[in-house]
Amino acid sequence: MTQILTIFYDGQCPLCSLEMSKLIKNDKNNVIRLVDLHSPSFPKHYPNINFDKAMKILHGEFNGKILLGLDVTHRAWTLVGKGWWVAPLQFPLLKQFSHMCYRIVAKYRQPLSHFLYNTLGVGVKTPSTMTCSYDSETRQYKDEACRNEKSKSINNDKH
Repeated sequence: MTQILTIFYDGQCPLCSLEMSKLIKNDKNNVIRLVDLHSPSFPKHYPNINFDKAMKILHGEFNGKILLGLDVTHRAWTLVGKGWWVAPLQFPLLKQFSHMCYRIVAKYRQPLSHFLYNTLGVGVKTPSTMTCSYDSETRQYKDEACRNEKSKSINNDKH
């Protein structure tokens, strides 16, 4: 049985959206499910995830457990076969420092992300209302446009 990591992310953050886009492009086995916190159906489908807390720190759900911050990032990149990219962030000597830095960047991600996007074009600007519904039985996106643009579509609704 394939284990799915559900990531609850800020779809209005250009840097967050860029990372999710890169993650999905590397997800050859469809083990990542993305949920935009700004999706209108988010509160209905995920009542166990607090919007305000998830906006402060990245949330993920894997094997019935909630993961936070860099633990989500590490699990996601590991599942798509690129764990070595982020493995140093989990090394004992670096873990506390990297998690502290993450919390600072996460706190200021909106102004930082918008500045980098508007100034340097770094990031992905996507409408937070764009959603893709996923059928877990067929493991396909229900909307043909989402199936054709999976690597570009990063604002997934509940699957």
